Amino acid sequence: MNRAQTIPVLAEHSASFRVAQWRMLLAAMFCYLFFYTGRQTFGFAIPGIQAEFGFTKEQLGWASAIMLWAYAIGQAINGNLADKYGGRRIMTLGAVLSCGANWVTSFASNFASLILPWGINGYFQALGWAPGSRLISNWWSAGERGKVYGLYVFAAGCASVLSYVTSIVVLEVMHLEWRWIFRLPVLLMLAGGIIFYLVARERPQDMGFEPPADTGVANADDKNHEVATGEEETSAQRYKAVLKNFRLIIAAVSLGFQNAARYGLIVWVPVHFLGANWKSGDSMVDPKWITVALPVGMAVGALSNGWISDKLFGSKRYLAIILYMVLGAATSLWMWTLAPHSATGLIALFLCGFFVYGPASSFWALCPDLVGAKRAGTATGVMNFSSYLFAGLAEPLIGSMLDSTGNTSLIFVVVTSACLCSAMVALFIRR
Repeated sequence: MNRAQTIPVLAEHSASFRVAQWRMLLAAMFCYLFFYTGRQTFGFAIPGIQAEFGFTKEQLGWASAIMLWAYAIGQAINGNLADKYGGRRIMTLGAVLSCGANWVTSFASNFASLILPWGINGYFQALGWAPGSRLISNWWSAGERGKVYGLYVFAAGCASVLSYVTSIVVLEVMHLEWRWIFRLPVLLMLAGGIIFYLVARERPQDMGFEPPADTGVANADDKNHEVATGEEETSAQRYKAVLKNFRLIIAAVSLGFQNAARYGLIVWVPVHFLGANWKSGDSMVDPKWITVALPVGMAVGALSNGWISDKLFGSKRYLAIILYMVLGAATSLWMWTLAPHSATGLIALFLCGFFVYGPASSFWALCPDLVGAKRAGTATGVMNFSSYLFAGLAEPLIGSMLDSTGNTSLIFVVVTSACLCSAMVALFIRR
């Protein structure tokens, strides 16, 4: 074959690989689109659970914390499992098991039977994010990861929207009790996991393609080791390489504060808007639907931040993180000054979600950027462990504060503080 004949073949191969790249990204996005129906619906169930069992907000904050800590532990373990066994299998398994755990939770008859399956569900939920991230990092090079992780986190943001909307539909449209919040929406997650398994493939090599040349490993020794060991690197070696990466650990702490702010909004905003006086106010929109502005803002914010980190800051992710965290603190403080059900609150809540959740795409792009694609699952798991450790610590504290003051708007003060802490720590990432 002469050179003239070779060029069209290479072009066709490149076009086919591009189609396959997008297919894998969209498959992971589709699967994760439904994952939050398995864990972000809890805030909508709180009023019904309180009415039936008389639990305090602090007790329910602990229930949320147990789930988040189980999720954190699962992330530390399951990211490495994805590196070892493949993200495709692990992510699908998570969707199936989490659906089952939600159904068990729905039959709770006391605090123990509520908190135990909900905590186990946290571990099963941790089988989703890092494995999906590992699969994506296998297919995409470092130069496009801001965009790609922006889209992946956008899917997670849309998952928040879906979890909010399906919860409201269960309560307000179908007029079912709180237990059905744990039964119906998660069927979407089950279907998404099965379809993902059928569509996705773990690596470019599985479809006859060469993997991307630029894995994004920042450390030359790590890159040489990655090339030398290939898929034979042990779990201990992966953990050691990840945990000794100073910038990754700093990023994990910054992410922890960001996620504490995020879950402060996700869990307690429905409680704030669905309080005893939720029908009063000057908004023309039912306050239950005002809450949807939060996850919509989160989805759009994540999509924008990944693009900004690539195009505006030249893949210097920490600059995009700091920018959004500072603006997240400002908009949350603004939200605190507004009446709960004002029309302006709809805009402010959208912006809270936009800026508080937006940096997630830059945080996750840092994982393969700093340690390489073959350790991306382990790095993502370690980062997410920190993320949900912080979020879990915040939940009972917020619940106790709301019990003692009766002022649900104080969640926005907590969110402001967490955002500022995240921005200050992110200064030390500097990559």
